[in-house]
Amino acid sequence: VSGELVGGLDILKEMRDEGDLAEQFGVAKQETLEERLKKLVKRNHIMLFMKGLPSAPRCGFSRQIVEILEEQNVSFDSFNILEDEEVRQGLKSFSDWPTYPQLYVSGELVGGLDIVREMKESGDLSDLLQ
Repeated sequence: VSGELVGGLDILKEMRDEGDLAEQFGVAKQETLEERLKKLVKRNHIMLFMKGLPSAPRCGFSRQIVEILEEQNVSFDSFNILEDEEVRQGLKSFSDWPTYPQLYVSGELVGGLDIVREMKESGDLSDLLQ
């Protein structure tokens, strides 16, 4: 690499196993799905994973949760899970929550529409979103 001997096959395999091989060749290490999901759920203080966009929801549940968030007058970010199948499937396992939409606050799962609706009715939602 760059005119220097790195080693034989055994050294290369060892470097691969330790995660140093890509760095040695100047190749960016690919982010795992779990690392990507951890970043996504923390991308904004309030993060909504939904079908579609807040301006154009693609299902009734997503539309309703957007309406609730807008009623709370908070800024939030969203991720359209219909555009990324890996995130769509991976987030279900990551959160141990099988359905969408999913609302995260400060990187922690709040829940889906039913939970958010219950929190709104009890008054707990506005405190959580601050």
